[in-house]
Amino acid sequence: MESLAVLLMAVFTVGYLVLAGADIGVGMVLPWLGRDQRERRLVIASFAPFFLGNEVWLVSAVGLAAGAFPGLEHRLLEGLYPVFAALVFGWVVRDMGLWLRGRVDGVRWRSVCDGAIVAGSWTLGLAWASVLGSVLFGGEGLNAGSVLGLPLALLFVLHGAAFAGCG
Repeated sequence: MESLAVLLMAVFTVGYLVLAGADIGVGMVLPWLGRDQRERRLVIASFAPFFLGNEVWLVSAVGLAAGAFPGLEHRLLEGLYPVFAALVFGWVVRDMGLWLRGRVDGVRWRSVCDGAIVAGSWTLGLAWASVLGSVLFGGEGLNAGSVLGLPLALLFVLHGAAFAGCG
């Protein structure tokens, strides 16, 4: 039964990373994808249909981890607290930029929101890379495995560029 739970967690996590990797990656390379505000709006709108759907995969993976492996989430959060804090902060900043970008019709406002999208996406991408590196290569706390996951951030960049049609 544990093997099935691990397999399902892997499937849900990969599903999340594939779908969310596109919008995280697009956010990471946004300054290079749109030459002006109109092009950036089109690039951001390109992943809108996937934006909230990808989180269903993450909720499924976390729910399965909490149900099938009691205490695992506590050990992960305890050992990787600074990384998870950065992850949540980056997520909030990126989503704030995405949700608020079109609320005010001003070049300066959209530039600030674009900066929030880029900074939040980089924070989110690097934090996910560190979390997955720690889990896959080093255990539950901050360790050398955190650094080994950093190529995942490059995969986010490549995935976002390919999704946007640049690759």
